[in-house]
Amino acid sequence: MNNFPNRRQFGFTLIELLVIVAIIGILSSVIIIFLNIARNKGDDAKVKTQLSSARATAEIYYDTNKHYSPVGTIADSCSVGMFTNTTSGMSAYMNTANYPAGTTITCHHNATAGASASAYSIDAKLSTTDGGYWCIDNTGVSKRNTTVQGAGDVTCK
Repeated sequence: MNNFPNRRQFGFTLIELLVIVAIIGILSSVIIIFLNIARNKGDDAKVKTQLSSARATAEIYYDTNKHYSPVGTIADSCSVGMFTNTTSGMSAYMNTANYPAGTTITCHHNATAGASASAYSIDAKLSTTDGGYWCIDNTGVSKRNTTVQGAGDVTCK
């Protein structure tokens, strides 16, 4: 005979354990979503900072050479003129390996067969969910655009 008729079993039922596991799963999902958002915002901040530094470097290049790219260089290429200059350090800012994964960079300047470049713009793809491109130009504009600059377009709009 049982001397303890009101004795209670200690432990959790299977239903209680499943509810706890489900709650932990939901909380983990929410945390992962917010961590990804924070990571994307951090990546975008890095792109913006890199392009801000690229603008300062471009101005140093311009002060030294009196142009952004020499006469006759290809107007919509990151592989000509100041964009490839290692002395000023501009080539490091055009190297996509120095940006978050998936970042693309587009360069424009207005050099022609008869004149050196007196203006430029640079676009970099942002990684946030709303996307877009961060654009800088030689006039000091820094802004988000929904599309990449067009061919030969040296002003961020």
